[in-house]
Amino acid sequence: MKKTVLLITCVFLISSAFAKEYLLQSPNGKLQAKINVAESISVLLSKDGSNVFTLNNLSLETDKNLLSTPELKGLKTNHRSVDETVQPFIREKAASIQNTFNELEFRFKNKSGITFRLFNEGLAYRFFTFTKDSLIVYRENLSLVLDEKDSIRFQASGSFNSSYETPYEHRAVSEIENEQLCHLPLLAEKQSGTFVLVTEADLYNYPGLWLKGTGRAQLNSTHPPYPKSYRTTGSVYVHGQITETFDYIGKVAGNRSYPWRIFAVAGHEADLIDNNMVYLLSSPNALQDTSWIKPGVVMFDWWAKNNIYGVDFKAGINTETAKYFIDFCAEHGFRYFLFDDGWSPQDNLLAPVPGLDMAEVTEYARSKGVDVMLWVIWKTLEKQWNEAFDLFESWGIRGIKMDFMNRDDQEMVEFYEAVAQKAAEKKMVVDFHGAYKPCGLRRKYPNVLTREGLIEFENNGWTTQDSPEHHNILPYLRMFTGPMDYIPATMRNSTKNNFKALGDYPMGQGTRAHSMALFVILSSPMTMLPDSPSDYYREKECTQFLSQIPVEWDETRLLDGKIANYTVLARRSGNDWYIGAITNWDERTLTINTDFLAPGKYLLEAVQDGLNANTRAEDYQLIRKTITAGAPLTIQMSSGGGWIARITPSENQ
Repeated sequence: MKKTVLLITCVFLISSAFAKEYLLQSPNGKLQAKINVAESISVLLSKDGSNVFTLNNLSLETDKNLLSTPELKGLKTNHRSVDETVQPFIREKAASIQNTFNELEFRFKNKSGITFRLFNEGLAYRFFTFTKDSLIVYRENLSLVLDEKDSIRFQASGSFNSSYETPYEHRAVSEIENEQLCHLPLLAEKQSGTFVLVTEADLYNYPGLWLKGTGRAQLNSTHPPYPKSYRTTGSVYVHGQITETFDYIGKVAGNRSYPWRIFAVAGHEADLIDNNMVYLLSSPNALQDTSWIKPGVVMFDWWAKNNIYGVDFKAGINTETAKYFIDFCAEHGFRYFLFDDGWSPQDNLLAPVPGLDMAEVTEYARSKGVDVMLWVIWKTLEKQWNEAFDLFESWGIRGIKMDFMNRDDQEMVEFYEAVAQKAAEKKMVVDFHGAYKPCGLRRKYPNVLTREGLIEFENNGWTTQDSPEHHNILPYLRMFTGPMDYIPATMRNSTKNNFKALGDYPMGQGTRAHSMALFVILSSPMTMLPDSPSDYYREKECTQFLSQIPVEWDETRLLDGKIANYTVLARRSGNDWYIGAITNWDERTLTINTDFLAPGKYLLEAVQDGLNANTRAEDYQLIRKTITAGAPLTIQMSSGGGWIARITPSENQ
C-alpha cells in the first residue's frame, strides 16, 4: 500500500459569540462542507458553489448524554489529509482503489466527538465516544434536507422486518409520506442532474441506518430498536423474527467509533459506478490467512428445481443428481456447487435427506476440483452452531449460504459478523440472503463474497418486478454498496408480452443477450447461474461464452448509461475486456467509443440480439470480427435487449 499523510490547510474557522463554523474542502476543491457547531451540529454541502443538501441535528442520544448537545467549551479539532492506494484482496471492480480525502475531527469535553471526511466523491461522518462506561443508545439523529423538487429512488418497507426485496420507487422527496420507512441505499436526484447516494459503512455492534419520510423535502434517520422477544412458532423461516422491542436502539461499549454515514455526490451515472466509499470507509482485513478464499461461479439446484433430463436416474436432491451438477461444474471450470433449500430438514442441519450421502458427494467433488456449499436457515444454524460447523468441516464443505435473517437490528448485525468469523475459522466462504445491504463486512472478512438485499432473478417465479428497467437501476443504486447475488444468465428468456411468473419452471424477462450481459454488468465475485445443467448443455454456444467470463476485475468503466433506461459497462481482466450492454423495454441503438483499449487490433466475440428477438427472446447471434482500438462500435438492442462482448488482443498485430 502506497500511503501519504499530510497536515492540510483545507479547514477554515469562522467564529461568532454563539457558534463556530468550519469550512472543509474536498481534495480537488469542488465540494465544500460548511460545518456549524452550536447547540447542535449541522452541515451544508455545496458543489462548485451550488448547495446540494443540508444535514441538521447530528446528534447521539445516550444514557450518558454524550453528543446530545455538543459542548463548545474544551472543543478540540484535528485535521489531516490522506492520499493512498488500496489494493483489495477481492478485485470486485478494480485491482487498486485510490483513497483520497480531507478530514476534520471534533472532540468535545464530554468524551464524545465527530469526524468528517470529504472525498472528491462525497461526504462521510461518524460519531465516536471515549468513555470507559458502557452506553445505551436511545437515538441517533440526522435530518437530510433537500430541495422540494428533488426526487428519490428508494425501497419502501412497512416495518423493520424486511427481506429488502421491495421494488424501487421513484418519487419527489416531499411526496414520501410521514414515517414511511426507507431502507438504504437511497438515491436522490436533483433538478441540476446531481445525484446524492445515501448509505453507511463500517457497521458493527450497532443497528442499521434507515431513513423515514416527513411529507416535506426532509428525511429523518431511524434505527430498528433493540430486540426483547422473538417468534418461536410457525414456519422455521420466520423463527427469530422480533415480536417485542426495548425503547433503545443499542447497547454498546463506551470507547468506540460508530458507523460512517455516507453521502456520495455524483455528477453523472459513471461517478456512481466509480465510487468506492463504502469499501474505503470499512475496517481492513482481519484475517491472517486468505489464501483459501476463492471467488467463482456457482451452480445450484433449487431454482432450476433439478429439472434435468436425458439421464438414467431420478432427478432430485440425491447423490446422483449432485454428481451430475458437479460434473457440469468441472467440465466448464465453475468452482462451486450449492445444495440449496431442501438438502436437510429445515430445523436440523445435521441430517441430510434420505438418498443424499453428503460425504460421498463432497469426496467426489474434491476429486473433480469442485467445492460444495450448503444453504442454511440462520436460526437453525444459530441453534446448532458448533455441531453444524464441525460437521460441515468434517464433510469438507467450503461455503454456506445463510438465509431469512430479514433484520438489521444490533443483535442481527453482530450475528452476521459471528458467522463471517466462524466460517473463516472453518475456511468457508459466505453468501448472505434475506440480507441487508453491504456495509463493508466483506473488507474485514474477505470470505464474505456476496449477498442478496435486492429483487433478483428468483422473483420471476411470482412477480413481474425483475424487469429490464429494474436491471438498469441496480448498477447505480444497489451495486454502489457492494456485490449482489442477482443470479444472471438464464437460458429461458421472455419478451414483455410472453412473460409468465412460473415458480416451477421460471423464465427471465428480456432477451438471451440481455440475460448474458447481466453476468458482466452486475458485480459479484461469487456469481450464481440459475438454470439446470441440462439447460446449459442444450445451449452449448452460450454456455461456452459464459465459461470464459471471470468474476474478478482489474478495471471497471461505465461507457454509457442512464439510470432505469440503459447501461453499457466495460470490465478488464488482464489484457482482455468484457462489455455488457442492456436496455429497458425500449429498443435502442448506441454507439460507443473503444478508446479505452490500448492501441492495436483486437478480436471481438459478441452475443447480440437476433433479428427476431422482439418476438422470440431466445433469438441471438454470435459474431466474431477484428476491430481496431479507438474505432466506434454500434450496438443494436431489441426491446428488453442486450449485447455482451469479449475483446482480446489479436495475435495478428
